[in-house]
Amino acid sequence: ACLCATAQEPKSHVVSGDPARVERVRKAKMPALTKPVMFDTPEADVILSALEVFPEDNPWNLVVSDWPLHPKSKEIVASIGANKPLRYNPDMSFVLVPPDQKKIDLKLVSYPDESDKGPYPLPDGVPIEGWPANYKRNPRLKGTTLDDVQRDTLKENGDRHAIVVDPTNRMLYEFYQLKKTDGGWQAACQATFDLKSNKLRPDGWTSSDAAGLPIFPSIIRYDELKRGAIEHAMRVTVVNTRRAYVYPATHYASRKTDESLPRMGERIRLRKDFDTSKFSAEVRVILDALKKYGMLVADNGIDWALSCAPDERIPVLHDELRKVKGSDFEVVVAPPGYKPAR
Repeated sequence: ACLCATAQEPKSHVVSGDPARVERVRKAKMPALTKPVMFDTPEADVILSALEVFPEDNPWNLVVSDWPLHPKSKEIVASIGANKPLRYNPDMSFVLVPPDQKKIDLKLVSYPDESDKGPYPLPDGVPIEGWPANYKRNPRLKGTTLDDVQRDTLKENGDRHAIVVDPTNRMLYEFYQLKKTDGGWQAACQATFDLKSNKLRPDGWTSSDAAGLPIFPSIIRYDELKRGAIEHAMRVTVVNTRRAYVYPATHYASRKTDESLPRMGERIRLRKDFDTSKFSAEVRVILDALKKYGMLVADNGIDWALSCAPDERIPVLHDELRKVKGSDFEVVVAPPGYKPAR
């Protein structure tokens, strides 16, 4: 259902998702899952094409191409870097699990009070952030195994995000700094999301992302690029954020109070007049979605960096994306009369 502005507001202030997306997903047939399926496979593509990720009126699914500009749009863009290039990280891998996947407990070592209770459907072959493309494409890391990455034998440390999706029950399990030890699995934080619901994290809670947001709904995936449409907002990181958050974020990760800095959850959109005609088909899909759905500030990290699945089937996109600059973006706010989906 649409969430609409009051009758006094102009028509351009209607807030909704794209009904065509919902129709497409619901017409697709969800295959039966009997074992874990890695994200970078044809089997996963079929499952993902039939998976409805959050309701139509969820913030990740809203069309924002006509949303009004933030009054400090130019200042916020300048604080991130008007001359800095758009980047992407082939980082966020995930695994799809069957509804009867065995659930296990793990040790929560940093944010147990802001984590959802287990047990969790965590399969033995759960990929860790960057697996496999970042390892297979790096000559120095080619001999690395998934077990090496799970145990962090290379001492890479880092965020070590891990994502598990139960598409049958439409449940999402995300882990921050997941690591396999001789005593079992451990993680710094765990966040569970019901993909059938608009329910947020409790106010003030983090997640596997600093903003308290889910990561999975934001990932640029192979099946989307092949289909020719990304139908959701994306996740973007920036170096400097403000000590504030805006819906749908629930958490900040900064002490800075400069109002020219973006808040966690800030929505940024590619300008409508940006010419995408000279880009490859894959990059055009990304840029068109940035015009339609935008991207949400989700974590502190590399400026203007989107999250993409580390899928070897996705071509390397660095050179093309870097042709897009910060000045090609604008910060937007929800229109008057918008009531957030809860």
